[in-house]
Amino acid sequence: MKRTRVGVVGVGSLGQHHARIYSELPEAELVAVVDPESDRAERIAEQFACKALAGHEKIIDEVEAVSIATPTNLHAEIGCSFLQRGIHVLVEKPIAGDLEQADDLIKAAQNAGVVLHVGHTERFNPALAPVRPLITTPQFFEAHRLGVFVPRSLDIDVVLDLMIHDLDMILHLTGSIPNEVHAVGIPVLTPRVDIANTRLEFANGCVANITASRVSKEKIRKLRFFQPHDYISIDFNQQAVEMYSLVNETSQPRIIERVPEIRRGEPLRRELQSFLSTVNGELDPIACTGEEGRKALALALDILDRMA
Repeated sequence: MKRTRVGVVGVGSLGQHHARIYSELPEAELVAVVDPESDRAERIAEQFACKALAGHEKIIDEVEAVSIATPTNLHAEIGCSFLQRGIHVLVEKPIAGDLEQADDLIKAAQNAGVVLHVGHTERFNPALAPVRPLITTPQFFEAHRLGVFVPRSLDIDVVLDLMIHDLDMILHLTGSIPNEVHAVGIPVLTPRVDIANTRLEFANGCVANITASRVSKEKIRKLRFFQPHDYISIDFNQQAVEMYSLVNETSQPRIIERVPEIRRGEPLRRELQSFLSTVNGELDPIACTGEEGRKALALALDILDRMA
């Protein structure tokens, strides 16, 4: 098995898990972790048997692929420095702070002929896998993504922090862009929007109602949707699915419960495996490309503009 030399830039609350998983995957060789906080970098490096560095420039010549889990405003600058040198990049969501920066990343990847993926991890949640082949024409989505307040990702609004997961998911499942967007949001504990709700309307009549909060008392990650003859509820947190279908096999229609098989696992691990497979030439249609990450960002920014 070919082992891809990888690095992780930013090993905070999420980046450290990138490092952990890479250190465990037989198809990866974790070369180094990078973080401006040297103590943290050294602690993670010691834990996962790699080098600790303070600047990303020092690993450009040593890696073939890299995960970037820095603050959003650094994604484009750091990502482009790797892409322009022919290094494959997985950048955490959102892809960038604005569309111009997203375009810079996409163009750099295209020019160098390398992989650019965006960390929309819910695409790899095991609860979604058995549902995806059953999707026909969704007509109504109801999404709730609520979390308790933690002092991280406060450089961005809850729309870019949490809601963007569901925005990407709905764009991914419908394969289209909404033609109507309505949104409200308010700050609670920070100067930025902490609670938000948006209603999306699509040309085919599909409607999505999405709520996100980072000041909830509990953690909820649910997506429910209706399509002709089916109701499907996905609990991303519990990796569980409820599905009910109307059947007309006799003169008396009835509703039955369908129980899909779920193979539990860590979504981030599956995402990183997908990234490495794509780096080695095995394209994965589930993975979020730079272009798809830009679509989710564009919709999120449109929602924020309507809250202003």
